[in-house]
Amino acid sequence: MPCVADWLNNPFSIVQGIFAQNVPNSDWEKKVTEYFKEKLKENNATNWVPSLNDVPVHYLKPNSLVKFRCMVQDMFDPEFYMGVYETVDPNTNARVLHFGKYRDVAECGPQQEIDLNSTQTVTSERQTFYCVPVPGESAWFYAYISANQARVSPSTSYTPSRHKRSYEEDEDMDLHPSKQKEQHMGNSSGGDIHGCVEPKRLETEASAGHHLISPNCSPPLDLNFPLPGEKGPACLVKVYESWDSFKVNDVLEVYGILSVDPVLSIVNNEERDSSALDPMECMDTAEEQRVHSPPASLVPRIHVILAQKLQHINPLLPACLNEEESKTFVSNFMSELSPVRAELLGFLTHALLGDSLAAEYLILHLISTVYARRDVLPLGKFTVNLSGCPRNSIFTEHIYRIIQQLVPASYRLQMTIENMNHSRFIPHKDYAANRLVSGVLQLASNTSLVVDETQLEQGQLDTTGVHNVTALGNLITWQKVDYDFSYHQMEFPCNINVLITSEGRSLLPSDCQVHLQPQIIPPNMEEYMNSLLTAVLPSVLNKFRIYLSLLRLLDYSISDEVTKAVEEDFVEMRKNDPESITADDLHRTLLVARFLSLSAGQTTLSRERWLRAKQLEALRKARLQQQTCVNGNEL
Repeated sequence: MPCVADWLNNPFSIVQGIFAQNVPNSDWEKKVTEYFKEKLKENNATNWVPSLNDVPVHYLKPNSLVKFRCMVQDMFDPEFYMGVYETVDPNTNARVLHFGKYRDVAECGPQQEIDLNSTQTVTSERQTFYCVPVPGESAWFYAYISANQARVSPSTSYTPSRHKRSYEEDEDMDLHPSKQKEQHMGNSSGGDIHGCVEPKRLETEASAGHHLISPNCSPPLDLNFPLPGEKGPACLVKVYESWDSFKVNDVLEVYGILSVDPVLSIVNNEERDSSALDPMECMDTAEEQRVHSPPASLVPRIHVILAQKLQHINPLLPACLNEEESKTFVSNFMSELSPVRAELLGFLTHALLGDSLAAEYLILHLISTVYARRDVLPLGKFTVNLSGCPRNSIFTEHIYRIIQQLVPASYRLQMTIENMNHSRFIPHKDYAANRLVSGVLQLASNTSLVVDETQLEQGQLDTTGVHNVTALGNLITWQKVDYDFSYHQMEFPCNINVLITSEGRSLLPSDCQVHLQPQIIPPNMEEYMNSLLTAVLPSVLNKFRIYLSLLRLLDYSISDEVTKAVEEDFVEMRKNDPESITADDLHRTLLVARFLSLSAGQTTLSRERWLRAKQLEALRKARLQQQTCVNGNEL
């Protein structure tokens, strides 16, 4: 029987064994998938598989089993490969069958040649996805994953005699020798690549601001991360089964065989050279070849054995909530939901300077999600405009830091004239390279986007700025981004939680405006916010994180009886105040009631929660009315 080191360190030996036993039957592929699926079900087996998110590529053994948590940034055209091929020895005429699945380069012995005319050859098809780490993943997310990864993994026992570095790192080391010392210092702290986050950040650095330079290309290689300053590996993920179920912006966890064969770079360079001499040899442009076939040392390949689309990316929750063990986890957590909500409300009240009403609405915002679409209308979105924030203050920065500590993925968009005019918000198609060039709004589902409007100053928006503001408005209103394909636009639906912080009413649309009323003004905002975060126990923070992620995934319904009562109540409200009560008010109050119920762990609307929602809305509106009276037409 194969030991653990076989299926982790040398998965090809397992595939070869199954292939040899089952050829010429075609079900060998299914048996390979089943074998690895069963292995990964074993106790903590998934933790033994090294992750490309946490371990630098040069620490990993080539052709070993790895996992990668990623977002599909682009999908390339399907490619054909030899699923099964035959080699022949010219001296003895001995023939051997090989499998080409999970390989980039056909395997062939020293005295063997591939028989391209063999009747045994099977041509198959696979789909290549260009994948990047989930944009905006929080630091606590990385720390938790690293801490729970197995400390000693057989597949990381491979240590090259010289740690490989990408070309630009070598160049950088020559120019800045002090960086060598920094990297060694980073590695020596703890000495364990699984338990330490910062060394991984240093060694896998490939930010959007730092284009990687391939040794054989003069232009820089853009790794195409959606957000500026992002770090981590980009990978070409090759999928063999059910690739139709995956689409751009999906978040996947893939298990597959790592391919970093240097031959790939040589082959690709030769192709480029030959196509430059004879354009008829290759229909792809040089730019397309460079983008679609980057050096494997910079963009490794993963040949997928198992892949799943993730419901959520919170590592504190079970991946699938439908399984029996997961149901036990959910029921246990729901039993202690009430004190968790009370603690979270208190925590956010302190963060919002004593404003408990704003804290209530922030909880509702953080558990909101698009649960359905009616025609073009997204149901369940709850964009909150938190107005009354001090202008150009560090307050909004600290509010974002608090949110970062609570959600798995987030991004703070500073709405300055400079950013609006010069940032790339909308992804667009580059036809010369035949790829989708990413933009800031290419985000994974349930990402928290904090738009800081307090940074907005006087100035002129140019054409790009107007397009970017329009795109933000469409994202908020319709939960979609129109990607630019030059000759047409293509709608990509999304599910992004948008919180807008502003001084007065936001220029952008929102579902709900809450005006901040601070009850305390700390003399030192920095010190106050830092002490708030350090005072919360890590175990309590983890409960907050589970709470916010779990409640998004719960089903919710309204009984016919309560629906009728709500309708009658709304008619009564219209009679009493026909001028100010509209259909929008009903829709918003129903949303508030929905998230208020879910925040208490109730999956159906009760009369009590409906009345509480009406009370919250009345308090919120009264505050806005009061602000209008004080400041005239500001709101």
